[in-house]
Amino acid sequence: MKPLNLVLAQADAQNAVLLAENLQSHFKGVSLARDFEEIRRAVVQNRADVAVIDLEMASLSAIDQLRREFRNLEIVCTHRLADERLWSAALGAGAIDCCHPSDVRGIVLAANRTAIMARTTAA
Repeated sequence: MKPLNLVLAQADAQNAVLLAENLQSHFKGVSLARDFEEIRRAVVQNRADVAVIDLEMASLSAIDQLRREFRNLEIVCTHRLADERLWSAALGAGAIDCCHPSDVRGIVLAANRTAIMARTTAA
């Protein structure tokens, strides 16, 4: 199984550091980005497979734009008030899931589930 590189962008800097620490053991590399342009640069520089983006930092149209620009990038959105409506809108914009930022397990499962499915389909 190929280790994944992840870019993490969260509105709350303290939560971003905590989440990054929790994700370190699940991914090959975790890079922090502070804004949308940093996300784009980090995806390229780190050859990221997954981006975890707080919807308080990026609009759904920005998520859609990122997904179109980087076709192989999987995007997991986070939001402190994630509900079914927001989850549905995030998926419509191209995200693979929308989780609460404290849901490390959900984020890891979403990222890895997609990677496993892609490998299975390719085989």
